[in-house]
Amino acid sequence: MTDFRPTSPYPMITVEEAWQRVADALAPLPPERVAIGQAVGLVLAEDVIAGVNMPPFPASAMDGYAVIASDTAPARAVVGEQSAGLDRFLRVEPGTAARIMTGAPLPDGADAIVPVERTREENGRVVIDGPVSPGDHVRPIGQDLKAGEPILTRGDVLGAAEIGLLATVGHTHVAVHPRPIVAVIATGDELVPPDQTPAPGQIRDSNSDALLAAVALAGASPLHLGRVGDDRDALRQALLDGVARANVVMTSGGVSMGTRDLIKPLLEELGTVRFGRLSAKPGKPMTFATVRGIPCFGLPGFPVSSLVMFELFVRPALRLLAGHQRLMRPEVQVRLAHAVRHEPDRTEFQRATISLREGEYWAEPTGVQVSGRLKSLVGANVLLRLPAGRGAFSAGERVAAMVIDEQHPGLLAVAGSVSRQS
Repeated sequence: MTDFRPTSPYPMITVEEAWQRVADALAPLPPERVAIGQAVGLVLAEDVIAGVNMPPFPASAMDGYAVIASDTAPARAVVGEQSAGLDRFLRVEPGTAARIMTGAPLPDGADAIVPVERTREENGRVVIDGPVSPGDHVRPIGQDLKAGEPILTRGDVLGAAEIGLLATVGHTHVAVHPRPIVAVIATGDELVPPDQTPAPGQIRDSNSDALLAAVALAGASPLHLGRVGDDRDALRQALLDGVARANVVMTSGGVSMGTRDLIKPLLEELGTVRFGRLSAKPGKPMTFATVRGIPCFGLPGFPVSSLVMFELFVRPALRLLAGHQRLMRPEVQVRLAHAVRHEPDRTEFQRATISLREGEYWAEPTGVQVSGRLKSLVGANVLLRLPAGRGAFSAGERVAAMVIDEQHPGLLAVAGSVSRQS
């Protein structure tokens, strides 16, 4: 009987080198022109110039009375009411005033607004309380925007304010980088759907739902291509289906060195494997390839490994494809709440919770750190980056931590960004 002792043809590379290979293979998706209501959260692919002044006419910033500031009349005749949305073509002269609403055009002759709280109107005449200066509570033409002024620039992420600004200037359609479509394929004969009772030797598939959720939270569009057993033809067809239908293909499982690990050989057959081993824990068998120009990520099968690799590689890749400038999660320096050990042959990413205490972040690992224990990621807000070459860290020492839950209640806002080249 011959021993089965496989050796990998892929050199083990660092996380940094692996990311550079991913980044070098990608470019933002070509822009599409969409209605602004469909552009929320997307990245602008063009500069936007204001075509009009805003406001387009001198307008009242308050409910009150339009007056001439230098007028000293103790009481002024009210010549009418100017409401928003309609120009009544009123004219204010010395000894007169016009009742006016917020946003309404300033009547001819007037140069100031007196808020209604500072007035008293009786028998068609208004008495002004206190002095008035020219320009009081008047929004001049172009105060908000001037025609020809750049209002948004390429690379801006379109949030609520940006969408409102586009609507303000009548820019109803914009060029944006679309959301990447990500095909998700779970592999393995042992997998059954979550609603099925596993037979002996089987497990419920958690990777599909977890990775579909991760894709959605990253702002991309998930496409579930199902669960595929360890069958070469079926896996080959699933990969080709993903390449035809999506901007990114992501598999889980089947990338190690067993006789039934078929993803790497198939990616070699169909395209180019750009790396196949990683000096990281978890995630050593992580694989990245391109097939017909489509990036394909072969994630390990253990649930923690797949989600950690998603954070390190797939999420920033999706942001790059979507045109974002900030790709990576922010990193902070944290102090260890107690001593931590790890195998020093690879960089390890341990799951932890950090909180702010007396101006410093302190990290508490989330228990046993094995790759199959998905609970170690539940509630974690950071991944501690424990570098290779050293196996022990003392309580109180500082280490780097990638913030994976920037909205966690134990964190204040974390500033910082990482460019594509980082």
